[in-house]
Amino acid sequence: MDAPAVETVWRPQVPAPLGLLLAALQRGGSDPTQRGTDDGAWWRTAQTPDGPGTLRLAGADGAVELQGWGPGGAWLVAGAPALLGANDDVTGFTPQHPLIEVVWRQQPYLRLNSVGLVFELIVPAVLEQRVTGVDARRSWRELLLRFGEPAPGPAPRGMRVVPPPAVWQRLPSWDWHRAGVDPGRARTIIAAAEVAGRLEESLSLPRDERMRRLRAVPGIGAWTAAEVAQRAWGDADAVSVGDFHLAALVGWALTGRPVDDAGMLEILAVYPGHRHRAARLVEMSGARKPAFGPRAPVGDIRGL
Repeated sequence: MDAPAVETVWRPQVPAPLGLLLAALQRGGSDPTQRGTDDGAWWRTAQTPDGPGTLRLAGADGAVELQGWGPGGAWLVAGAPALLGANDDVTGFTPQHPLIEVVWRQQPYLRLNSVGLVFELIVPAVLEQRVTGVDARRSWRELLLRFGEPAPGPAPRGMRVVPPPAVWQRLPSWDWHRAGVDPGRARTIIAAAEVAGRLEESLSLPRDERMRRLRAVPGIGAWTAAEVAQRAWGDADAVSVGDFHLAALVGWALTGRPVDDAGMLEILAVYPGHRHRAARLVEMSGARKPAFGPRAPVGDIRGL
């Protein structure tokens, strides 16, 4: 293995499985930016403020061994504790529903990620707008394999770094189409790329101002902003309003009946500051809403 540019060991207060802590960042089993390996380690790439980098995380005796490669390797190693939820404050969270109480008791070490980056979380979130997860993950993988640079260091084969904003701005319409991305979603990603610097600056602002900056990008609505906030700075209260499945799942799991977004927010109102955390625990519970009809077909616009 190539010698890392930087390496250290971090010992969390409450050790937790790396796969659990990184699950919310995984965009399918073939995600070019995150991968688990047979030795139990996890690899991540990112386009950091210092440039592209690769991070390897491996659990050992209650600690996490961290190694970084590339210009952004040191940045990734320094941010690894926040990535693994060290900044997530669960103070004030008290389960009010039996299902959530059970899951929280089983997973008391679950913490929310703070990636510390905004733009590269916007891209996959926008790709997930209005399409199936299969479509979105395929587009994400194809775009990164074609336009992302290979991960620095000895990362697993096929891993890529998210291209910088300038690359996304230059992608012609036919490359978006080839990756199965319609013009609307392409325009949103390009618009976000044009103001990527201001979006990254928002990490130092109060929460409401961060959300306003996200929502100011044409095409970024409540759902996309919440999906980014949950991961970029570990927003425990950002509920994914507008999700095709979430409201119904929360309704069935916690009240035994389907609800819309307004109903979901009413149910989650007993978790002020932690509404996303509560919804996440519902998703982790394994609860399923009843199936009343056939699944939506998987679409593919590339042949149109």
